[in-house]
Amino acid sequence: MGSFPVCLFAAAAPREIVEAPGRVREMALWMDAGAYPVSESEKADLEAIAAIKESAAIELKEKGNQFVKMGKKHYKEAIDCYTRAIDQKSLNDSEQSVIFANRAQVNLLMGNHRRALTDAEEAIKLCPMNVKGYYRAAKAAFSLNLFSEATSLCQRGLEQMPSNEEMKKLFVQIDLQRQEEENKKTQILEVVAAAKMLSSALENRGLKFGKAQYQELTGVRKPVLDKSGILHWSVILLYAEVMSSDFIEDFCETDVFSSHLDMISL
Repeated sequence: MGSFPVCLFAAAAPREIVEAPGRVREMALWMDAGAYPVSESEKADLEAIAAIKESAAIELKEKGNQFVKMGKKHYKEAIDCYTRAIDQKSLNDSEQSVIFANRAQVNLLMGNHRRALTDAEEAIKLCPMNVKGYYRAAKAAFSLNLFSEATSLCQRGLEQMPSNEEMKKLFVQIDLQRQEEENKKTQILEVVAAAKMLSSALENRGLKFGKAQYQELTGVRKPVLDKSGILHWSVILLYAEVMSSDFIEDFCETDVFSSHLDMISL
């Protein structure tokens, strides 16, 4: 029977190779984690592996791009290709940044705004000059109603490319939406504050309101507390004998009926 090589490795000790008669090549694939190549053959093996992984990453990126062009039915396949390309960890930061930005774009198209933001931010981290990264991060943040963050991302993107028209349009759109949301919040706060003041005024006066009646005659009207802290409400006067009524739209708590009746009788 012919002789064959035998390779023995210690778990923690430096790697040793014991050979039977004949010569075995020290394959880099057999190296312990964290070990450095020693021989020229190991270095050559690592370079070959790196080249294969780099080629695979580029091919996966291109496949992902093709899937995107094929439409939304293939977006998941595009995501998978970009993810596998990233996982190769064989490209430089600038190239990795492009793939993260590409995956961010697909996530935007799929409505995965949080994932899109994460990917776009990683693209920016890897390459601060990646304008598409800023744009897609800003779009994702905008979709998540993160207006301050979206504004900041647009500003940083415009610092990289002041002439970018799409970024300028997005910046204006974000600012308008931010102002609209702030106005809504202000209005809501004002309504809530007014309601609390009215409730407190009614409680202080010992007033209670039951179920609304005669809305077919008065419409939907509620008590109002003016800036001076005086209550106003509407009053309906029913004359059962003659089957008629009068309506006082604004009856102030400091008013007396006689003044209103005098006006009605005119």
